[in-house]
Amino acid sequence: MKALIVGGGSVGRFIAAQLGSTGHEVVVLDSSPTVVSRYGRAEVSGVRWEQGDGCELGVLVRSGVENCDVIAAVTGDDEDNLVVSLLAKQEFGVPRVVARVNNPNNEWMFNEMWGVDVSVSTPHLITGLVQEAVDVGSLVRLLSFERGKAKLVEVTLAETSPAVDREIVALGFPREATVVAILRRDRVVVPHGDTVLRAGDEVIVLLAGDIDDEVKKVLIGGG
Repeated sequence: MKALIVGGGSVGRFIAAQLGSTGHEVVVLDSSPTVVSRYGRAEVSGVRWEQGDGCELGVLVRSGVENCDVIAAVTGDDEDNLVVSLLAKQEFGVPRVVARVNNPNNEWMFNEMWGVDVSVSTPHLITGLVQEAVDVGSLVRLLSFERGKAKLVEVTLAETSPAVDREIVALGFPREATVVAILRRDRVVVPHGDTVLRAGDEVIVLLAGDIDDEVKKVLIGGG
């Protein structure tokens, strides 16, 4: 896989190092000569650095965007990340565009209109993980992807949940919902149709569509 990482901060460098170490070809693009000079000298397998503004077409071309399978816009500026995403998708047809959301108030803009396939909002993700740790009987969003058309949610089953002591196949989940994992007493249970849910289980569900209320009814109860 060929990847272009726009933004050479700590997030961009970490992503690049991880991808490079697993055999992928990675280019890190950053507008700061100082950052490129400082980190570009380090010999990281599969990773090379380019200096320039990722919001400029010529710079993206020089960085090899036309041959990329994925581009990640992870600068500390939401406006830059949106512009990079739009250019990558509309001008170069990059198959996969991932964008970092710095300000949670801007998350609504990170969608297919701006060329974003997957947006990652660190504040929202952390909030979801905190809620997941303390909220019982609530549906918590962990991650949205595929341009907002799909999401990963979690519910910690309360004693009063209508799903407790029942097999997954018997719960009547909508077709657009799939239980992908169950966390039970510090271990991961791979779910099957005959898997029986227990109180205290952390049930992780993939939703394809706006079916939150239907899933809540199955796992939490209520009208």
